[in-house]
Amino acid sequence: MMTTSALATTPGATTTVGKVTYRGVLRSEWAKFWSLRSSWITLSVSVVILVIFGVMAAYTYSSAPGASTDGPWASEGAADAVSLALMGATFASLVVGSLGVLMFAGEYSTGMIRSTLAAVPRRLPVLFAKIAVVGPLVLVLASVGALMAFLLGSGSLSDEQIAMSLGDDGVVRSLLGAGVYLALVAVFGVALGALVRSPAGGITALVGIMMILPNLISLLSDSLQPYFPSSAGEAVFSLHQQSGSLSPAAGLAVFAGWVALASGAAAIRLRRTDA
Repeated sequence: MMTTSALATTPGATTTVGKVTYRGVLRSEWAKFWSLRSSWITLSVSVVILVIFGVMAAYTYSSAPGASTDGPWASEGAADAVSLALMGATFASLVVGSLGVLMFAGEYSTGMIRSTLAAVPRRLPVLFAKIAVVGPLVLVLASVGALMAFLLGSGSLSDEQIAMSLGDDGVVRSLLGAGVYLALVAVFGVALGALVRSPAGGITALVGIMMILPNLISLLSDSLQPYFPSSAGEAVFSLHQQSGSLSPAAGLAVFAGWVALASGAAAIRLRRTDA
């Protein structure tokens, strides 16, 4: 993570170490990410979930009156082929969010964070580098997974009224929106990991904020639910705007605001408190 300007080659000589560069920190975080088996396994699982759930939803769909299926994706809840393809987005979000949490909180649990912060005294480059590693990775792989789920499932929907192609209005935007949503969830997880500093606590906070809290608040008032992270995020990749929900652009702005707020709080704690 540091550039060496001069290296001693004789006994008694001093070693001069250059300043820490963001590029060096980024390379270090990239190496750490791929050196952990859990990182690429978790990343792969999120893509597999997207594809399998989307394909299963498409193949178990039937619009015939009284038709029965063996799966939980019967025709009543499906509005279009895109919603079927992205049926696994909610489950994948928990996986990539947990990955984000582990990227930071995992170092606190093992004690590696002391070495990391000793090598990078300014601290904030560590947070930014972790975000820069996981965000684009999830964006690319999740977008590919969403596209695969749509293409693989489209064959079974060719005779259905909800059948769609990539050329239809909004389809590509929705599939890419799923990738953007999952990338933001991963970044949100990194921020929660830096804030909570415990893998179990960070994942619990993620599940609580994304899944439990919106349902509790909806019991009191439905007007607030669209502004919670999960609801705003789902608006990003929804093909059709539901009654009372945000538009894709508004949903992206709200969810990005949540992520920015969590990241800002994580940066403040990282600078002001010791490991």
